Amino acid sequence: MDKTNIAFLFPGQGAQYVGMGKDIYDKYEEAKAIYDKAEQISNMPIKKICFEGPEELLNETENTQMAIFITSLAILEVLKNKEISAKISVGLSLGEYVALVYAKILNFEDAIKLIQKRGKYMGTMLPKEEYSMAAIMGLETEKIEEICKQIYDKGGFVVPANYNYSGQTVISGTTQAIDKAIQNLKEAGAKKVIKLKTSGPFHTIKLQKAKEAYEQELQKVTFNMQNIDNPTNPKVIKNIDGKFYTPQDNIKEILANHIISPVRFDKAIKLMNEQNIKTYIEIGPGKVLSGFVKKEHNEHTTYHINDIQTLQEFLENK
Repeated sequence: MDKTNIAFLFPGQGAQYVGMGKDIYDKYEEAKAIYDKAEQISNMPIKKICFEGPEELLNETENTQMAIFITSLAILEVLKNKEISAKISVGLSLGEYVALVYAKILNFEDAIKLIQKRGKYMGTMLPKEEYSMAAIMGLETEKIEEICKQIYDKGGFVVPANYNYSGQTVISGTTQAIDKAIQNLKEAGAKKVIKLKTSGPFHTIKLQKAKEAYEQELQKVTFNMQNIDNPTNPKVIKNIDGKFYTPQDNIKEILANHIISPVRFDKAIKLMNEQNIKTYIEIGPGKVLSGFVKKEHNEHTTYHINDIQTLQEFLENK
C-alpha cells in the first residue's frame, strides 16, 4: 500500500469490550510481546482485564485507558511487521499516545508509565458530583455552544467536550445541567441526542486537579521532538487544536491541557482531507473514528482492525 495517502486512527475511552485483543495475542508473537512487556512495566494484569474482564473492572478509567492503549499498540505492531505504514497518525484522547509512540516521539516504556498515571488521575481526582455526557447529532456546533453557555451562565455546568465531526458534538457536565441542555437542544432542532455511558466530566475544567497532578508525571519524561520533522515518521495531529505537532511545541503543556480541553477530532478530519488522505485505518477496539470519517467523507476508504477477522478482511482488500 502507498503510505502517502494513509492515516492511522487510534480509539479512545468508550471503545473497550471484554475479550479485545485475545485472538491477536494468541496468533501473533509480536502482539504477545507488547502485552507481556506492558504488564512487566506497569505491574497491572492487563491481559486478564482485556481478555476476561469483568466489564465493570475494564470500565474503570485507570484500567480502560491502559487496556485500549495496549490493544491498539499490539495490533499496530502486527501491521508494522506486515510493512503497512501511514503518512499521518491521530488518536482520540488517550489514542494520541499510541500515535506519539508510532511516530517515535514517545518511547514505549515512558508511554506505559504516563498512561497508568493519566488513567488513575482522571478516574479518581474528580469533584464529588454526579456527571453525565451526551452526544448531539444534527445541530450546528455554534448553536450547541450557545445553549451550553446560556446554562453555564446561569450556574449550571455543561460544556462541549468532544467535537467528533461536523454532525456530532459531545457535551459534558453535571447530570442536572446535561438534562436541561438535552431538553433545550432538542427544542433547538437537534436530530438526535444520546446520553452516553461515560460518567466523568472528561476534557473539562472539572479535571483541573488531575491535570496538575499529571503535569508532575510529564516532567519526568523526555519526548523525542527531533523525530517530528523526520520524513520517515508519520506526522501526528494534536487533539487540542487539530493541527500537526511541530518541534517548537511545548508537548508537556499540550498533553496536560489536553485533560481539561475539548477534543477537536472534527479539525483532524478536515486536516487529513486537506492532506489528500484517501485511506483511513482505525487500529484498536471499536470502529467509531472510521465512522466519523465516513460520515464526513463518504468517498474515502475506511477500515477498522480490532481482531483476526477484521485484520484478514483488511489484508485481502488492501
